[in-house]
Amino acid sequence: MSTVEATSGRAGAAAEIEDLAPGLERLFSFVPEERSYEVGEVRGKLPAWLRGTCYWNGPGRFRRGEQRYGHWLDGDGMVTALRFDGDGRVHFTNRFVRSAKWTAEEAAGRALFRTFGTSFPGDRLARGIALESPVNVSAVPFAGTLFACGEQGLPWELDPVTLETRGPFTFGGALNPISPFAAHAKVDPASGELFNFGLSYARERPSLHLYRFDAGGSLLARRRVPLERPVSMHDFCLAPGHAVFHVGPYHLDLQAVVGSGCSLLQALRWEPELGSELLIVPLRQAEEAIVRVPMEPGYCLHGIGAGEDPSGRLVVDLIELARPVYDQYEKIPDLFRNVGPGRPVRLVVDLERRRVVERLALGYERAPDFPVAVPRLGATVAEDAWMLGMSAAGREGRKFFDELVHCDWRRGAGAVPAVWRAPRGQYLAGEPAFAPMPPAPPVAKSALTVGAAAPVGGALVCPLFDAVRGESRYLVFDALNVGAGPYAEVRLEAPLPTAFHAAFAPAPPPRPPVDRP
Repeated sequence: MSTVEATSGRAGAAAEIEDLAPGLERLFSFVPEERSYEVGEVRGKLPAWLRGTCYWNGPGRFRRGEQRYGHWLDGDGMVTALRFDGDGRVHFTNRFVRSAKWTAEEAAGRALFRTFGTSFPGDRLARGIALESPVNVSAVPFAGTLFACGEQGLPWELDPVTLETRGPFTFGGALNPISPFAAHAKVDPASGELFNFGLSYARERPSLHLYRFDAGGSLLARRRVPLERPVSMHDFCLAPGHAVFHVGPYHLDLQAVVGSGCSLLQALRWEPELGSELLIVPLRQAEEAIVRVPMEPGYCLHGIGAGEDPSGRLVVDLIELARPVYDQYEKIPDLFRNVGPGRPVRLVVDLERRRVVERLALGYERAPDFPVAVPRLGATVAEDAWMLGMSAAGREGRKFFDELVHCDWRRGAGAVPAVWRAPRGQYLAGEPAFAPMPPAPPVAKSALTVGAAAPVGGALVCPLFDAVRGESRYLVFDALNVGAGPYAEVRLEAPLPTAFHAAFAPAPPPRPPVDRP
């Protein structure tokens, strides 16, 4: 049995515990080369309708000179693109984001800036008050271009085909280098508008900033929402008329980062006795009241989605955790040693009564994360969602994501999702990207079940790292039949590190033929 050494509860005592993720160290052991090529090996058959590009962003480099990073959030951002041309041809590209951090450290040949989980003698902060973002969290196709986003700070614009870095994107000067701007910008598929938030950690006036941009990238509104405490939030849910935030008692002492030289992770404090709440902010009417809904103490790193039920009540889907997970992201490569269970949860909120009136939890508690749902159109609630999980959750020892999960909310409370599990020594190395099938011809209303959303079919594309062979490939699944396993594999020429979040940009429809004389 492979083992890793762990410290037991007794001071100075050591114990041997099972290695639940054999070979995981290989996933963090290399610096990937930048490449662009037509993939030469595709096993299985890709659907003819699959046309467009899947993007991923994640930490791709965990060392600079003699400095090694110990936390999963520390690595320099690398964006990958997998383009499906619809005729079985696939093109792959990967490039590091030429952020301010990457450019300065590349020139110096060594680490210069403090990171989320790693501090070192002589490290720097941006403008002396914040981390210089490695821009390693998400990729957002928007307004004909592509943004790479980090936890805070300006997004960086990339060429959506070559992934060449064009520079920081300010939305026409609406943002500046100190504007708070989080990683999970969301595009409303109905209007094309983009929404995002950012957090200000000023001790006297902590606040949340909510942005709304039109489909061309012009700022329409920026609303400042006062917060009681400087909370850490990573994500939010976008509903037809509201932005929904799960505010947990996870607080940041910014002064400890600025004045004491500690890492951001060391400056975070979990204080469950203070409770949690849902913060619900109207999107388009600044004069509308903000709604705060008290919750039991808990934590949410990622939302799944939001919408409205037939009676107009707000429906919020999220992954509910008992406590934060950032401490489980270190020390590389021994991750998730004592990760908690977690579960997908649907909350139905009565806005007038300011309370959760229904709670539906699905029967999956293997540390789920990195959820993706069908893009919401109008006010509808997405009934299908996909996420990653860990088969070894609940057991002590390092572990990693090895299950792909399909959640179907139609099946009701306690329903067990469909699951595909990777073979031992293979790991799902990034969020699945959902590529919806093109719309089918309209169906008569009488043929639909009243009150139920018809399943939306499509392909689910998920990166996999084979630690046994040191290889990477992309697996392609039928999104509504995940348990059957992948029906195609896209095999890469060289291994890739982990990614965080994914996005899919459909290819524009082909132009109609032009009659020529």
